[in-house]
Amino acid sequence: MTPEEFRAAGHQIVDWIADYRTTVASRPVMARTEPGDVKAQLPAQPPDAAESFAAIMRDLDAIIVPGLSHWQHPEFFGYFPCNGTLASVLGDYVSTGLGVLGLAWQSSPALTELEEVVTGWMRGMLGLSDAWSGVIQDTASTSTLIALICARERTTGYGASRGGLQSEAQPLIVYTSAHSHSSVDKAALLAGFGRANVRIVAHDEQFAMRPDALAEAIAADLRAGASPCAIVATSGSTASTALDPIDAIATLAMQHGLWLHVDAAMAGSAMVLPECRWMWSGIEGADSLVVNPHKWLGAAFDCTLYYVRDPEHLVRVMSTNPSFLQTAADGHVKNLRDWGIPLGRRFRALKLWFLIREQGVSGLQARLRRDLENARWLADAVGAAPGWRVLAPVPLQTVCVRHDPGGLDGDALDRHTQAWCDRVNRSGAAYLTPAVLAGRWMVRVSIGAEQTERRHVERLWKTMRVEAEG
Repeated sequence: MTPEEFRAAGHQIVDWIADYRTTVASRPVMARTEPGDVKAQLPAQPPDAAESFAAIMRDLDAIIVPGLSHWQHPEFFGYFPCNGTLASVLGDYVSTGLGVLGLAWQSSPALTELEEVVTGWMRGMLGLSDAWSGVIQDTASTSTLIALICARERTTGYGASRGGLQSEAQPLIVYTSAHSHSSVDKAALLAGFGRANVRIVAHDEQFAMRPDALAEAIAADLRAGASPCAIVATSGSTASTALDPIDAIATLAMQHGLWLHVDAAMAGSAMVLPECRWMWSGIEGADSLVVNPHKWLGAAFDCTLYYVRDPEHLVRVMSTNPSFLQTAADGHVKNLRDWGIPLGRRFRALKLWFLIREQGVSGLQARLRRDLENARWLADAVGAAPGWRVLAPVPLQTVCVRHDPGGLDGDALDRHTQAWCDRVNRSGAAYLTPAVLAGRWMVRVSIGAEQTERRHVERLWKTMRVEAEG
């Protein structure tokens, strides 16, 4: 493809994306394909001869798009808001078009320095102190893995440079809640702790970690001769957006010398609102934290902010210094390859820079406040309806609901819940995700797609009642 051919195709692609965003509300939210349908429409072997761009676009329209569930649909209420605003999409497009890599500062100086600027902007927008240093990772899962590796190395005095965990006399313990993200368990396994050394701390009636139970678990491990290492607290849990009491947990972490990592992947975006910062009160006592601007704030996936209070420790744990990347500037600049797992990095800062500049802080705040108000409206409507219950507090934009028609309990009620949720999704009118809370199925309504307004939430509530009440 020549630059001129690219120009023509690029204009076509931009128009196509603009048309898609304009018309997405007219599509069924959930894909109506069966397993294998998309694969069956595509050739098993690649084309030997070049194909026209028009042919590629025809298959994009005819095969790929019908096989998608549409996260940008105004009636998408599943999982979490992943609202890649168009300004951020353009930033990501520019990043890909430039095709530069951040192997070292010298390999793309602006890549490193813009990342420093936007992580600094976000630090201020979130109300964090200057004690935090930030870097952009791909996802919160990667950030949690890095946090636990850093915790392991601090506890063992950089044991990886010697015999690793197998040379430690005492098992290292990680503490978290049953409502933490599944990535915590995965990170503990990959970092070598072992599943048997992950302690699930009891939670309260609001599904938040209990500090007294955490204290008891730490004391029990100390008595047993184990070595408490790290706590992963959650500010806005996956299922119900529960808020662990960071302040009390940080006090325990400091008392026992444990690493405290705070997962605020989705909820962290809310901290651009000063009125929401009570949700992570005590955050300055943590060692690391993660916020995903690609959840709810509007950045195109993938764009995760990982902040640490001791960047020198992070660099010591993660650094590599191959001769082919050494330059005279190394002692005066950040080499972000030493701030995470990959050697190279994409120019992710561009999509966040585009987003913040095009929206402005006040524009981002207005959209988040709109979503919070819509969630409160739905919670009030559900709570006032006979046979319906709101199952968890609604501090953010997720409402956990269950319809109980009476006469059903246990597995029968679970089947009813999953059935009416499935009917909503298959109708094409909306998309919801069920989850287990307190041992029983419920339905999460996650509000926050960029185009979602009050009328869409009202229409969803009517659809829910029709499908659940019959």
